[in-house]
Amino acid sequence: MFILMAILFTGCNLMTGGDRGYLTGVQNRPDYFEADPPGMVFIPMGSFTMGPSEQDIAYAQNAPRRTVTISPFYMDETEVTNNQYRQFVHWVRDSLARSLLADFDENFAFYEDEFGMPLDPPRLNWAPRIRWDGEEEQDILEELFLPESERFFRRRELDSRRLVFRYYTIDLERAARSREDIPRWELVSEHETHIYPDTLVWMRDFTFAYNEPMTLRYFWHPSYDHYPVVGVDWEQAKAFNVWRTQYLNSYLASRNQPLAMAFQLPSEAQWEYAARGGLEGSPFPWGGPYLRNQEGCFLANFKPLRGNYTEDGSLFTSIVGHYPPNDYGLYDMAGNVSEWTRSAYDESYYVLSHVAHELNPDYQYNAREDDPPSLKRKVIRGGSWKDLGYYLQVSARTYEYQDTAKSYIGFRSIQSYPGFGRDPARMNSNVY
Repeated sequence: MFILMAILFTGCNLMTGGDRGYLTGVQNRPDYFEADPPGMVFIPMGSFTMGPSEQDIAYAQNAPRRTVTISPFYMDETEVTNNQYRQFVHWVRDSLARSLLADFDENFAFYEDEFGMPLDPPRLNWAPRIRWDGEEEQDILEELFLPESERFFRRRELDSRRLVFRYYTIDLERAARSREDIPRWELVSEHETHIYPDTLVWMRDFTFAYNEPMTLRYFWHPSYDHYPVVGVDWEQAKAFNVWRTQYLNSYLASRNQPLAMAFQLPSEAQWEYAARGGLEGSPFPWGGPYLRNQEGCFLANFKPLRGNYTEDGSLFTSIVGHYPPNDYGLYDMAGNVSEWTRSAYDESYYVLSHVAHELNPDYQYNAREDDPPSLKRKVIRGGSWKDLGYYLQVSARTYEYQDTAKSYIGFRSIQSYPGFGRDPARMNSNVY
């Protein structure tokens, strides 16, 4: 009798939310509206026929046709530009500088959290301005710059070898597949990535060709700010998206807002679905089977007419968004630069039903340093300024090694959409 009364009494104390004991869910949750990220376009969910829309001229036989279904997501309307990637480079540079300055000036770091508990390691304070020309600061930051013996004409230049981005990832795939309870620390991996683009690709990719001006100017000169970044390998593109996610989430967390979905490279299925622009069976993003419009102008930046590079208006890369977009509003899904995807490359991927699921297919393999080169291949899509028209087809697939940078490969990011569609009738619900 005493036990029964104790249970009833405890139960009455639990009824503090006015729900009268019924299941009502957690109340007073904030309304949530997913605003379109700046510079990205919404790609609705849907199904499409993935694979060649025309004859397999190259006889690659690596992409048989199959129907797949894709969840909605956002995608950058253009390839990531030099100036956008430079924001990442400057953030890494400034974080290293603040770490050095914090050893001499406690204003550059927080040593306690908001509750007075010590932070180990301290958290950087981004409020104080870095005085790069200050006499004392120059001495402290000297290790970020080239040593005297490596300088040209005594110019004090940043040592790009110091620009290393450190981040952590968690192996959710291993956790999902394991039948055992794996300690969380075993699933977490630390990564260190040198993030400065390899500017020498403009000379390395070509034999006996004069491309030194592109090596010396392409990434940092203002004239190329809105050109696609190149010389970035797959690991650097991955690191960029980790930084981009954390950069946004740091801002949202400071305002007690829900964290954003992660930015990442698209899978090759997502990329092809977006490139088609909702046009089923079309070989090119613009819908028709031809590389010119009705006025005879080329519709992309590639290598036309057996090597007449300038016929399409560009010599190397072109400014992003120069050619018309597809029906989703995406620019340069054919030509300009090929684009990294997060997918591992395997010739038989499409036909392996136990690997390639028809719902959001995404074949990934996290290659280790000691793996053979064949396991380090990543899918690239879209064709580039140096490719023939065949490789501009939305279904054309090829690969490059994940630790290799090229003058004709760039990337763009995607962000998953937290819902299924933007139905106006559901505008007042938390997720729609």
